[in-house]
Amino acid sequence: MLEVRHISKTFNPGTINEKKALLDVSLTLKDGDFCTVIGGNGAGKSTIMNAIAGVWPVDEGQIVIDGTDVSGLSEHKRAPFLGRVFQDPMTGTAGDMQIDENMALAARRGERRTLRWGVTAKERETYRELLKRLDLGLEDRLTAKVGLLSGGQRQALTLIMATMKKPKVLLLDEHTAALDPKTAAKVLEATDRIVQENYLTTLMVTHNMRDAIRHGNRLIMMSNGRIIYDVEGGEKQKLTVDDLLHRFEQAGGEVSDRMALS
Repeated sequence: MLEVRHISKTFNPGTINEKKALLDVSLTLKDGDFCTVIGGNGAGKSTIMNAIAGVWPVDEGQIVIDGTDVSGLSEHKRAPFLGRVFQDPMTGTAGDMQIDENMALAARRGERRTLRWGVTAKERETYRELLKRLDLGLEDRLTAKVGLLSGGQRQALTLIMATMKKPKVLLLDEHTAALDPKTAAKVLEATDRIVQENYLTTLMVTHNMRDAIRHGNRLIMMSNGRIIYDVEGGEKQKLTVDDLLHRFEQAGGEVSDRMALS
């Protein structure tokens, strides 16, 4: 479903601020894979996420989604293939619009715009059922402005919106990092359920080693723009935080405070 073939990216080449962010990175995710990505600051985690999303072009290599080479496509032209949830809960929703209006925008993504009534009664019922499963009380607040929601509620709503059209690939860029532990656990629980029920191919960046081990069927570790460890299935389930720390230190990676404290 996702093939990253030998991609490299250097920022500010030829200057004193030159930064080699990705170095000949290759990664293949099969249909339905849920892969977590762990690594220290500057390891290349968000860079590979932005490369897949088309935030900027890569210097070398190819990115193929469901058999389509998207390497030369702009960010908005790749959007139909992707769903994305960012670290900042304020990103991904329109704060001045109602919950049902935000969900209607997500449901109509890629469709031709018409002059018909904004949100129908049938659609509201569908949205209510989707929100009810989050167990955050949002199903009774469809007409509330999204800007009035808590960070956790807004992030959970963004997750629903990002997956309503069943994207080819779901990108989760530290989507629980800004939440308190209890709310983060609820959002991750919802993430697991949505990914499994819709059989979504998913890439989730996190600093939290426990979350990286607990969620998904595959884990990769990055350091200095390279993938230094790739594990899946039963071998991944046997991992401990100490195992990951040891492997990271063996590879010469610097363990950040966020990684250690997680």
